[in-house]
Amino acid sequence: MNENNMLKKMAQLDQSLFLMVFNGNAPNWLRNSALGFSKTGDGGLYVLIAVGFGWLSNEPELRLLAMTLLLGFLIERPIYYVAKNSFARIRPCDCLIKGAYIVPSDKFSLPSGHSAGAFLVAVVLAQYFPELISLWFLWATCVATSRVLLGVHFPIDVVLGALMGSSCGLLAILLVATL
Repeated sequence: MNENNMLKKMAQLDQSLFLMVFNGNAPNWLRNSALGFSKTGDGGLYVLIAVGFGWLSNEPELRLLAMTLLLGFLIERPIYYVAKNSFARIRPCDCLIKGAYIVPSDKFSLPSGHSAGAFLVAVVLAQYFPELISLWFLWATCVATSRVLLGVHFPIDVVLGALMGSSCGLLAILLVATL
């Protein structure tokens, strides 16, 4: 099987998985839960965490947490923008289904910025609060899944976003540890 056929098969599988997860008639509780989790990944929460832990705290460890988050996003955001515009993958709500539950902020879907941000934050929080690691990754997974449930991302978009965000979080942790 050549590379082009393999990519087509992967895209077909991704579309099939999307159609299995997305439900245009989702019950209100599921739609509202997805909307809530998606909103927590919009970025405002990350600013509150960084300001709350970093600049309002006298604890050196919490200041390092804030610095690690900031550095993680300084690494992740440029990669995200370049990847998003390079792949230029059309969102499922614009090519596969009629509408989504939300209006996306841009026209391309790969990678998912919400997933990248949530997993970056989860990785960093897990470093500083390891006793809550399950909570951090459950939350990040819910943010990522919400993007598919809302109809604005394919499953591979959120998986690649999660991998990208996790990698950037780990790199930030390693770089801050060298300071």
